[in-house]
Amino acid sequence: MTNYTVYRYRWVVLAVFMLVNLTIQMLWISYAPITGPAAKYYDVSDLEIGLLAMVFMLAFIPLSLPVSWVIDTYGFRVAVGIGVILMGVFGVVRGLVGTNYPIVLVSSIGIAITQPFLLNAWTKVPANWFAIGERATAVGLVTLANLVGTALGLVLTPILIEEISIPSVQLWYGGIAAFTSVLFLGLAREHPPTPPCPPGMEARALMLDGLKHALKVRSFWLYLLVSFVGLGIFNGITTWVENIVRPRGFTPTDAGTLGAVMLVGGVLGAVIIPPFSDKQHKRQPYLLMGILLAIPGLVGITFATSSLLLLASGFGLGFFLVSTSPIGMQYAAEITHPTPEGTSNGLIQLFGQGSVIFVYIMDALKTDSGSFTPSLLLATGLLIAGGIIVTQLKDRPAA
Repeated sequence: MTNYTVYRYRWVVLAVFMLVNLTIQMLWISYAPITGPAAKYYDVSDLEIGLLAMVFMLAFIPLSLPVSWVIDTYGFRVAVGIGVILMGVFGVVRGLVGTNYPIVLVSSIGIAITQPFLLNAWTKVPANWFAIGERATAVGLVTLANLVGTALGLVLTPILIEEISIPSVQLWYGGIAAFTSVLFLGLAREHPPTPPCPPGMEARALMLDGLKHALKVRSFWLYLLVSFVGLGIFNGITTWVENIVRPRGFTPTDAGTLGAVMLVGGVLGAVIIPPFSDKQHKRQPYLLMGILLAIPGLVGITFATSSLLLLASGFGLGFFLVSTSPIGMQYAAEITHPTPEGTSNGLIQLFGQGSVIFVYIMDALKTDSGSFTPSLLLATGLLIAGGIIVTQLKDRPAA
């Protein structure tokens, strides 16, 4: 049996990578729970405030594959380094110019350019530093950081705007972005002294060759459809969370709490479930379980009129739906080997962010009274279809 070493410093690298992922999500979602107040502050429509989140998904679509090439060619430290510099600069600028909506939108686009540099490296960092049996768990921890950042943005923003102005809140977030960027640049390292896996397991094809190979794998295409559905629903609910609950008499603070509870569930799901998948080296059963058990939560969010049922539904949806993300990304990396992790991860994120179409459709389908029930019922149907697709996936045989 071949010996290899995993280094304790991998946790430092993972920690600073988690911090910058946490930060970018705070910047992404910070206007969503205050859609109504922000629309009044800037004298614009709800859709224009929603656009401050949707530009992140729109920017992702043309940038995902070029950024994946950068990650696979120059390494995650260079790629993520570019991203965190942009994040820090535009995060601070958005706070400084935060009274002017058009400039806030331009600054948000600058921050949005950052996101693929961070999200497309989710599997690359664990591949460089972690043993094979730890990688889904490591991706799960990055997913956790991503969710915690979203939860903080959802919960803190409505509370903070009661005491300070919207631009001041954004400036605080920009300062956090600058700080975490410096930490990453100072502490991240590309590779450990020796590979964390047996010889040959670390080898990956060139990006274009790997891309061609990945697109020939039927199960990968099926999983791309599943990620499109899952991220579309997740992004849609988080983008329109305040609008979804407003017609039922809930406040922006209630909306922020719902989003946070959904994401706390997601954090727990991303931490608890992937290690079982790693131990059994099975992905498909856990993907199917997550998709099917998320459906009751989505139905609850659609119809709940009591705070308790709404929050319980949000928790259930988050716990099961989000747990599929780290497992699915590791599944994709395995079935497309030797495609580089940055390439397979980038394609997944590309399809997921392409679900901005669904986010827009959600707004278009709302009723005259502002109800999102039609779009949430559509989301439920899509989730059922996603479960059917997952039944067609096959795990890669254990080596």
